[in-house]
Amino acid sequence: MQAFAQEKNLSFIQATERLLDIELEERDKTRIQLRYKQSKLTEKPTIDQFNFAFHSSLEKQKSIILRLMDLDFVQNHMDIILIGNPGVGKSVLAKTIAYAATQAGIKKLFTSTMDMLNHLIAVEVDHTLLKKIKHYVTPDLLICDEIGYLPLGRQGANVFLQIISERHQKKSTIITTNLPFADLEKIFDGITVATAIADRLVYNSEIHILEGPSYRKRISER
Repeated sequence: MQAFAQEKNLSFIQATERLLDIELEERDKTRIQLRYKQSKLTEKPTIDQFNFAFHSSLEKQKSIILRLMDLDFVQNHMDIILIGNPGVGKSVLAKTIAYAATQAGIKKLFTSTMDMLNHLIAVEVDHTLLKKIKHYVTPDLLICDEIGYLPLGRQGANVFLQIISERHQKKSTIITTNLPFADLEKIFDGITVATAIADRLVYNSEIHILEGPSYRKRISER
């Protein structure tokens, strides 16, 4: 301490405060690194990289989308539903919000819906399902990407309902899907389960519809 104070030409009290600040900064860096590792993200997308000019639908919703980046919806236990055709930017936007959450020290998890359900259905046979479900219930923010591309079957639909029910009004969930709510029964094995899931997702949520052609298709055609 004395050597540090002399080196920086500080009083003992000033040196103590400076060292405490350095320790707190290091703790914050470590916490942010841990949150990113826990998130299962493989990218670090930021909102300045998001192409709002790609389609008028995105430009019109720019201010609303930017507001999501303040992450207040997480504190308010709100859900975010991003609906649109493949390639319009739903997953990119969800990952951008997810990465912002890691930088804010928020515990979050990003997963494709099918990976999550395949993981949970696989552990049903060894009777650890309830324990494994907690892995998806615990994060303050859960991103379930790509709902709607494949039917979930009865097992998958029931497990998904259980996760959504456990998180309802307690944690925040971001859903990306290519299906309107009216078509959820196509993947959730019937109207009853689909209605139960939709009711929970719609309550205390923001729904954003992203329109336009596929960005990936446009790039591939160049």
